[in-house]
Amino acid sequence: MSPHRHFILHKPRGYLSQFINNQTRRKNKKLLGDLYEFPDGTMPIGRLDEKSEGLLLLTTDGKVSEQVRSKEVEKEYYVQVDGLINEEAVRELAGGVEIVLPEGTYSTLPCQARMLDEIPPVAQYSPLNRSERHGPTSWIAITLTEGKFRQVRKMTASVGFPTLRLIRIRIGRIMLGELPAGEVIEASDLI
Repeated sequence: MSPHRHFILHKPRGYLSQFINNQTRRKNKKLLGDLYEFPDGTMPIGRLDEKSEGLLLLTTDGKVSEQVRSKEVEKEYYVQVDGLINEEAVRELAGGVEIVLPEGTYSTLPCQARMLDEIPPVAQYSPLNRSERHGPTSWIAITLTEGKFRQVRKMTASVGFPTLRLIRIRIGRIMLGELPAGEVIEASDLI
């Protein structure tokens, strides 16, 4: 039996975190297999929604996937929000907020949250097309140990600052770094 393989991908905005399109309403969507020739049995570890971008790990090993998705592994994001976020909202995010999930209301675990003084370098490569007439935006960094359905987007909306752009920059010890959008690196391990 061949050894398992692991991959580090900078998922561009506009791609689904899946390989097979089995929904007719998503007929013309871009899939991960459009970016690289992954071996059979490769699965994304966690997901980034179509509008999100950044670090996505993939593996052929279900045990590694389970370990990386555990609450032992931190996931860090840069988040561009609508409006000028304030310290009070950042403290609220860090303390945990209530969000609505398909299965009901959920209180997020405390997390790390901080304001960013400038646009992160990774965000400068493919800026969001938004006219200044729509008002100011700001950036924050959020580090979680959980990953519920669209959690970061729901968290920022719950404190009055909807997410405009979401970039995952770190999973555990693995950093996105300067890996260009759409590029894939094969890794010897992920944990």
